[in-house]
Amino acid sequence: MLVILAAGLSRHTALRALLRISLPTGRTPRVIGVDDFAVRRRHRYATVVIDAETHERIDVLPDRTADTLEAWLREHPGVEVVCRDGSATYAEAIRRALPDAVQVADRWHLWHNLCEAALSEVKAHSTCWAAVLDAPLYEGLRAQTTLERWHQVHVLLEKGVGLLECARRLQLALNTVKRYARADRPERMLRVPKYRASLVDPYREHLRKRRTEDPAVPVSHLFEEIKPLGFTGCLNLLHKYINQGRADAERSHISPRRLARMILTRPDNLKAEQRDLLARITAACPEMTQLAAVVHGFAELLTPCAENADGLSRWIVQVRAADLPHLRAFTRGLERDRDAVVAALTLPYGNGPTEGVNTKTERIARM
Repeated sequence: MLVILAAGLSRHTALRALLRISLPTGRTPRVIGVDDFAVRRRHRYATVVIDAETHERIDVLPDRTADTLEAWLREHPGVEVVCRDGSATYAEAIRRALPDAVQVADRWHLWHNLCEAALSEVKAHSTCWAAVLDAPLYEGLRAQTTLERWHQVHVLLEKGVGLLECARRLQLALNTVKRYARADRPERMLRVPKYRASLVDPYREHLRKRRTEDPAVPVSHLFEEIKPLGFTGCLNLLHKYINQGRADAERSHISPRRLARMILTRPDNLKAEQRDLLARITAACPEMTQLAAVVHGFAELLTPCAENADGLSRWIVQVRAADLPHLRAFTRGLERDRDAVVAALTLPYGNGPTEGVNTKTERIARM
């Protein structure tokens, strides 16, 4: 309009005109999501409040205390559903300000907590399932030293000597003594290291075959052979891989975390060899069979529907009947926040949009 009228306008006049415009009165949404985010990590945190239906940010509170959130909720009546994570602070604030509101737990956090409990179960039964893997053992002087230390530690423990005194007498670090004490048999201390996946892994069969045919074949020749096959690593990586004996191992070592990941993965997404290995392990360890069954049962509950309320009750009964103490501890946590958990498994709302707003806010703060 100003261009058409050929009239000028200063920035001060434009600012005054903008300031005279009244701000729209904010409508309190029926469903909100609350979550904390770091203003300065480990020092200062704030709380973001969003409209869980439109995913728009409504307000940012200066801290993450219960009193602050309670005051905000009292000043904004009309909220019927509140999505949150497992924070007891937020739960108490909502309970005090809106006793009739429905609290919805975050499904991602429920699954994450189940994963942690499942990993603890896998670690607790590693003696049982590790025997199936026949992982290669160390040999030579290193193995002999490890075996002697294991016997020394366990002889002292049988005499009633404490861990700290064992460390002093044997001149070992306390954590080293603890590691020997946790091993119920020396073979567990002789396992080869748990290596991460490597770029060389897809070419292990070729390397094994060539080294069987010609044990003296130079590594540089092997490097030139696997490059046309798609190997993108460097020569030093291949040297390290072969020197560690990984090319000659029958299979890569299975760590508790890797086994837990296979149990927690949808069976359709596992490779054939992973399914076969998982079947062997679960057949050798009854607790792992129970764990796989209850994990898949809980995963089905994460798709919200009205029948999941009864399904959760049946699932908790199933877990408590199994010999899975870490999963039983997980069910006790569910019981403490049962109403919010049931709402998460039966209602379509969740705290994912709030987490998304938090991620965007933190990215902006880092710019």
